[in-house]
Amino acid sequence: EVQLVESGGGLVQPGGSLRLSCAASGFTFSNYAMSWVRQAPGKGLEWVSVISSGGAYINYADSVKGRFTISRDNAKNTLYLQMNSLNPEDTAVYYCARHNGTGTYDYRGQGTQVTVSS
Repeated sequence: EVQLVESGGGLVQPGGSLRLSCAASGFTFSNYAMSWVRQAPGKGLEWVSVISSGGAYINYADSVKGRFTISRDNAKNTLYLQMNSLNPEDTAVYYCARHNGTGTYDYRGQGTQVTVSS
């Protein structure tokens, strides 16, 4: 059974930092590209960042470029998102998602809440 479990969310002040983790199990993690996506209150799902299976290709949404860093540790089956210089617009539930090789996601975790507020 494929499982993706996010952690690391919380309440942080504007300008602060958080590091999200996504523990993967039930599949060969190193074979799949992974993304972080987020959903703000009352809004649709927004793609944040993608990393290829081996980590050689990385890309970011313009809204987070220069502030967020995606990484992965295939030996630990874990995906990360380092988030710096957070602002209230980053408030959302953050999900890790597995790519199915056709440009879409086939699995997503339960999400972790990130709230940026003073």
